[in-house]
Amino acid sequence: MQHKHIPLKQQRDVGEMITVYFEFFKQNFKPFLNIFISYNGIFILGFLGVSYLLVTGFIGTFVNTPVFGIGADTSSYEAYFISGVVGFIVLFMITALLNYSLAAVYMIQYQQNKGGAVEKKKVWEMVKQNLGKIFLFVILAMFMYVVLVVFGVIISFIPLLGTIAYYIMILAFMSWMGLSFMAMINDNKEVTDAFGEGWKLLRKYFWKSVLSNLVIGMLLGILMMVVLMVPGILIGIYAFHSLDTGVDLANSPVANVIWTLALSFVLILYTINQSLSQFVNGILYYSLHEETYNEATRERIENIGAGE
Repeated sequence: MQHKHIPLKQQRDVGEMITVYFEFFKQNFKPFLNIFISYNGIFILGFLGVSYLLVTGFIGTFVNTPVFGIGADTSSYEAYFISGVVGFIVLFMITALLNYSLAAVYMIQYQQNKGGAVEKKKVWEMVKQNLGKIFLFVILAMFMYVVLVVFGVIISFIPLLGTIAYYIMILAFMSWMGLSFMAMINDNKEVTDAFGEGWKLLRKYFWKSVLSNLVIGMLLGILMMVVLMVPGILIGIYAFHSLDTGVDLANSPVANVIWTLALSFVLILYTINQSLSQFVNGILYYSLHEETYNEATRERIENIGAGE
């Protein structure tokens, strides 16, 4: 189905960017979800396996923990839990890199196609072409994040103001990374040049960048909570009914399956949220880039002149 094209290269204030974000979200969530599932299928299965290890290891360790020196050996369950934690960290890093890239490239393809359907093969091809730069970008971003956290811990000792400053720094860092990533892929810049371009846009439009990430991040958080309420309520009803009927939730195979599926759903939803968060910075990038360079405005003026 052909949708009305949402021009991304347009100067916007914070309120307009929030409106455009949810218009873009409403229009593109289904086609992007199709791409997301296509390239995350194996990782979704991986999250099921990780969830099983975490649930089995945690419940097994909890139930068999020795009380007053009496209890079963929990080493095998602890091994399950540790394997689940390691597996989750590895999957998180891979999916974060993949979905951050997919979201950015999807927006670039959408802009280039002027609202036409985005082909998932072209999205993946662009990701593959930039895979080396993406990997280097993520490594450098992680190093800078560690430095930021250390500095944030230091300033957090300042009552109230330190905590507020730290939170603003986190939002600014997220904006900087998102803008830089878009500059790297969209303008085919080298990693260091992309960081420089992202920093230039962030510094020039600092509060617009921070407020856009803050407001949309909060709204996405609320949306995720609403989505999680449905399985949360169902699991709560099941747990209440099981306790009322005397079912041993700790040793029930059915309960273990339900806990595993629930945890898998949370992890998968979190990976989708990674992509939705990058959409924020994609819209922000095009808006700030246009406000700085006026490329789309000059193109429209040239087209008018050519038409005359």
